[in-house]
Amino acid sequence: MSEISAEKVKALREKTGLGMMKCKEALLASGGDDEKAIEYLRKQGLKTADKKSGRATEQGWIGSYVHSNGKVGVLVEVACESDFVAKGDDFQGLLKDLCLQITAMKPLAVGPDDVPEKIKESERAIYREQVKDKPDNIVEKILDGKMKAFYKERCLLQQEFVKDSSQTVQDMVTAVIAKVGENITVRRFVRMEFGAEA
Repeated sequence: MSEISAEKVKALREKTGLGMMKCKEALLASGGDDEKAIEYLRKQGLKTADKKSGRATEQGWIGSYVHSNGKVGVLVEVACESDFVAKGDDFQGLLKDLCLQITAMKPLAVGPDDVPEKIKESERAIYREQVKDKPDNIVEKILDGKMKAFYKERCLLQQEFVKDSSQTVQDMVTAVIAKVGENITVRRFVRMEFGAEA
């Protein structure tokens, strides 16, 4: 398919929020298939994010959310390269989505490197006890697999995105990086729940 209609490009642009040329490129690369074009754009977004990952993030915003019942509150610090992007709709939408994610999924840390060593050691000890009857040559592989599953469940960027379980929170952040053209870093967050211990 060498010709893609303007309506098809416009529809993909409305779905993704990306520029017309990027959408047309994706549709051409995927033979006009919308789903394949979205997958193509996501892969391109990953390439864009990798190129930008070394750039300094000195600007940003602190997003906040208090649940309607007044029992859960979240603060999240997200950095980017410019104040212009920080104030933009895409970045502000990202903040809201991150606050929603943190409220709903109760992550422990931003990523595996941010999980305190004491917690990692405790989890490994629990998992080691669970597999103590397994052959020694596979115990470490099982432990590594269980730790990966733990990080996927408890680390914000590795969790499934609550609004779209086909992608992770990192995928969502990467899509915004591709869209705004700047590096974005989720630095830290705090989730408070009334009556819960700190």
